[in-house]
Amino acid sequence: MIGGFRQNMTWLHTWAGLVFCWILYFMFVTGTLGYLDLEIDRWMEETPPSAGAAPLEQATNSAMNRLNSEAQGAERWMIFPPDGRESPNLGIFWSMPKVEGSDEPIQRGNEQLDSFTGEPIAEPRRDTGGGQVLYRMHYLLHYFPGQSGYRLVGLITILMFVGMITGIVVHKKIFREFFTFRPGKGQRSWLDAHNLFSVSSLPFQLMITYSGLIFTVGLWMPMIGLASYGFDTKMAANLANELIGEVKVERTGTPGPLMNPMELVPAAEAEWGADEVSYFEILNPGDQDSRIVLHREAGILTRLGGRMVFDGATGEHLETMPPTKLPVLTFAIAMLGLHEGTFAGPFLRWLYVLSGILGTAMIATGAVHWTSKRRKKAEEGADSFGFRLVECLNIGTIVGLPVGIAAFFLANRILPVEMETRADWEIHIMFLTWLACLIYPAIRGRQHSWRDLSWLAAAAYAAVPVVNLATSEMHLGNTIANGDWVLAGFDLTCIATAAVFAGVAVYLSKDSRKPKREATIGAAEQIPLGSS
Repeated sequence: MIGGFRQNMTWLHTWAGLVFCWILYFMFVTGTLGYLDLEIDRWMEETPPSAGAAPLEQATNSAMNRLNSEAQGAERWMIFPPDGRESPNLGIFWSMPKVEGSDEPIQRGNEQLDSFTGEPIAEPRRDTGGGQVLYRMHYLLHYFPGQSGYRLVGLITILMFVGMITGIVVHKKIFREFFTFRPGKGQRSWLDAHNLFSVSSLPFQLMITYSGLIFTVGLWMPMIGLASYGFDTKMAANLANELIGEVKVERTGTPGPLMNPMELVPAAEAEWGADEVSYFEILNPGDQDSRIVLHREAGILTRLGGRMVFDGATGEHLETMPPTKLPVLTFAIAMLGLHEGTFAGPFLRWLYVLSGILGTAMIATGAVHWTSKRRKKAEEGADSFGFRLVECLNIGTIVGLPVGIAAFFLANRILPVEMETRADWEIHIMFLTWLACLIYPAIRGRQHSWRDLSWLAAAAYAAVPVVNLATSEMHLGNTIANGDWVLAGFDLTCIATAAVFAGVAVYLSKDSRKPKREATIGAAEQIPLGSS
């Protein structure tokens, strides 16, 4: 670093943003899709719409009947009544006690039930990773052993935060620059676009990056836990239990009565208000010493609301527990809730998606601006390999990754339903397609690659609803007729995405016929990787 403070900040902003920008782009794309994970799950699994939500008492009785039938002797039952998008069906969970002296893992089970009938929901027609695998990729990546992917994401998140702060410092006229856009000016246009996308979503980008750092705080500051618990492998659980508070009760082995949790709801609503009970937890069901815990709706504190603890046999109110014992932990959980956005309704969820798209565009335009700014120097032969490598990675990732995701959706419909490893191969096909798109610019050249891959992306997304029509009953003709706008919205979004890429491809085709212009995406030369 050389020069004054702002010059050093500019250097830091440039290189903190560039070094891992392609992985950061991957994290933003998959993370943005993660806000629609359940909708993607439904389309890929071909799950029929939920039968709806039965009244709380009917759903709870259905769950209790099923647990009494399937999970006798368990040490814990949990009942999750239907609750909108996150829990469209009635969910139950149970865990059996650990066998003393046995190395066998604790037996656990869970089921999704029809809240009216209590019957298990049919298994999905297609085995698939669905939207959940895309969501997990944004913080675990893929093919990385152990926690290496998570650690790499943590490092990149730190660099992203550095890039955000230094970007604010560098752009001292940030709001004037927000209203400045000079089309057709080469690198200035890319910088203006980068500023526009950055400033328009700045609060979201700061929130999502800072809250992402909170997720990895234990990774980068382990001494907080080590100072109290040493190298105990259960440190994290102990720390969480101590800070949040754990309901403990010893099993006596003597059978005892168990109240229906619904009988305790009036007491909880008297303290919390109506419709504030979120789900039920029952410890030692059927034992003389059992507990029923009523959990409160958490809102933005998506991971934890308040709790009321009752004696399972008598219904005596034993304790009311706040969400956390520490204000700082409440703040941390609120930030995690903001990051995940599971509390968001349809409008706010689409605002999350739009902000994610703006963040993705911010990264993409920043990467392209880096090459447009250095093109003249590269064409004179200085640092040509590094420049061309960055350019190939830009093209292969910015357009190639969306092509890979379209291939992921197409593979879901084309691979045989009975194929045992189809969920794995959906992902393999996605990454193999992306790899081919990364190699393509080195062979085909820059100008043709932007245009060709844009056409390929348009064709791939346009093919998704067509292949869906040929392979599934849940195609646009039926979903629109049935008013199933979740599944119809998936196909319509693919069509809209295809239209956007087709528009880009048409623009690039026209631009390539213009005279060569410095530092535009349509400059008419080929630059094979490795040539001098």
